[in-house]
Parts: sequence; C-alpha cells; structure tokens
Amino acid sequence: MAIIALKNVSKSYASGFLMKKKMAVTNVSLEIDRGEIFGIIGANGAGKSTVIKMIQGFIRPDKGDISIHNKTPFDPTSRFKMGYLPENPYFYTNLTALELLRFSTSASGVPKHLAEERIQSLLETVGLYEYRKQRLKTFSKGMIQRAGICFALVHDPEVVVLDEPMSGLDPLGRKMVIDLIQDLRIQGKTILFCSHILNDVERICDRVAIMDKGYLKQIFTKQDLGSKTMEEVFLNTIQEKITC
Repeated sequence: MAIIALKNVSKSYASGFLMKKKMAVTNVSLEIDRGEIFGIIGANGAGKSTVIKMIQGFIRPDKGDISIHNKTPFDPTSRFKMGYLPENPYFYTNLTALELLRFSTSASGVPKHLAEERIQSLLETVGLYEYRKQRLKTFSKGMIQRAGICFALVHDPEVVVLDEPMSGLDPLGRKMVIDLIQDLRIQGKTILFCSHILNDVERICDRVAIMDKGYLKQIFTKQDLGSKTMEEVFLNTIQEKITC
C-alpha cells in the first residue's frame, strides 16, 4: 500500500536577472509503500530536495498530484504522523536540546509523561543526553544534526523523511543514524531517505530512485544491483540519454 505517491509532478523556478524559468523537477512519478525504506540519490541540483519540499507541502508543484495517506500535502492532517529532518536544520539557538524537544512534543500533542521518556531515550540514542541542558548555539554542526534527528522522531511518527541525515556527522555518527533507521524499519515505519553518500544508501534502502537534472531516471531494488556497486549503477544511469 502506497503511503506517499507522486504522479507526473513538475516544478520550475524563476532565476537570474531575466527571471527565466528553470525546471527543478520534471514529470516525476513514484510510490513509497508502508514499511519501506526508499532512497533518492543524485548529484547536487538533481531535484532531490525539491521533491521532499513538495511532499512536505512547503512548495507547490506546477503540475501533477502528490498524496500522503491519500491526502494532499496542503492538508495539515497529512503531516500529523510525519517526522522531517531538513538538509540544514535550524533551531532557536538560545534553546537547550531539552527545551527544543519539549517544545516539539508539546506542539505534537504528546502526553507529558510519555514525552519525557521519549526525549530521554532519543537523546541517549544519539549521544546528546549529557548535553541536554546545553544551549544549541554551543553545538557543533554534527550535534545540531543529531538534535534534528531527535526533533524529527520525538513524536513517534509513522512516516520519516530524512534529507541528507549524514550531513556533518563523523563515521560513528553515520553508523548511529544507519542503526537508528534500521530500528525504525523493524518498528514498521516508512522512511524516505535522501543522500549523496551512495554506500549508505546501498546498505539500508529497499528501493532507490536515481534523479538527474530534475528527471527520475530509474528506480531499482538491491536485487537489481547484482554484482555491481551502487556507484557503478548510479554513474551508468546518469550517463544514459534521457528519454521522455
């Protein structure tokens, strides 16, 4: 059963002095099933983040249809059970990590007795518990990323959207995120995972979509890789001529 579905979705932006339209996403169609880890990979400017922003309802497509739980992204109820980590999370830096997550649980309607338990568990998982009363303005980029992961998960969402979750993380942090995503799969969560770190995508995703210059070039499973690496498949795919 598809939890997230895009059908013939396109999006353009006006850029430059003459405000000439530039296509960011062109005629993209895909479905993400319940309990699936679905990855999107592509070079910078491929359209990955634009797709994610349209799914979140932050921007409107020029054409095409998007649904989350059979609802449009512009219906606020479509995001009640969705967690989101942007590529560059930004928070009020005078808050502590604990205050940030208490705000998130309060805004999400999580009962207080459940919220405190959930906050402690996540902070321990990402290695921030001892820094929970430290203001975010003192955090490194990697620590902010870890706080953002907690912010996305603290209300126990059914669907988790992660845009470049490994950004700013050291090897131990990347392993932590991979283990966390695999644990979310065991819990039956649906995960949309966007990254340019190909070996991480290869390790954790059930299916992977390759995007290039706004086009969805191919969707494949781990079994489709055969003896090839993700890097080989990616490079071969984006070098092929686009046919539409």
